[in-house]
Amino acid sequence: MLTLTSLGHACYTLSDGAHSVIFDPYLKDNPEAVCGPEDVSVDAILPSHGHSDHLGDTIEIATRLGCPVIAAFELCMYCARFGCEVAPLHIGGGRTFDFGSVKLTQATHGSAVIGETLIEYTGPAVGFLVKMGGLTVYYAGDTGLFGDMKLIGDEGIDLAVLPIGDCFTMGPADALKAAALIRPKVVVPTHYSAFDVIQQDATAFAVELGKQGVRCEVLKPGQDLSIA
Repeated sequence: MLTLTSLGHACYTLSDGAHSVIFDPYLKDNPEAVCGPEDVSVDAILPSHGHSDHLGDTIEIATRLGCPVIAAFELCMYCARFGCEVAPLHIGGGRTFDFGSVKLTQATHGSAVIGETLIEYTGPAVGFLVKMGGLTVYYAGDTGLFGDMKLIGDEGIDLAVLPIGDCFTMGPADALKAAALIRPKVVVPTHYSAFDVIQQDATAFAVELGKQGVRCEVLKPGQDLSIA
């Protein structure tokens, strides 16, 4: 059994009871965060790209825990400069870890650390295919719709975490198309409520997804979902 817990916006932990990972640990400045970076205890950190609401507190958590950052090569090299242990991958590549395996997928989005005087490229934005506890989870990251989602679905997806916020990612209509391509057993919508520009009705999305015969679970920050 796996448990997915929403920590707010696009940040989630995934645990099999013995191991856990965190996706996009944006907590300190997150208006929806239910905890701080100091409260996180995980075996690995999986940031999908370098934007501040996804890379977030990766470096602080990784250096405190001594756990690896698993991400695209360029983003890993950025984190390594600050003392992080890293496990770099690239799109289509995967590695096995104590908790399971991680494979990077494409995501149609940008990736950069944006400072006051410098924008630093941090490789492509990615999604993650995580196999843990005998189940397969697809965390899409920030992405638009793309046809190769059908190939991702061929992996046999138990749970897909899909953005629906529009503006910077897929909106609800495209996320419905994505779910049809991926064919997951369960969908959790994400990236739709923390900021005004991405506000969407996740409950209405869940109703429409149900018409496609796909179970949808809307998680509020602090809520979790167990799948087996």
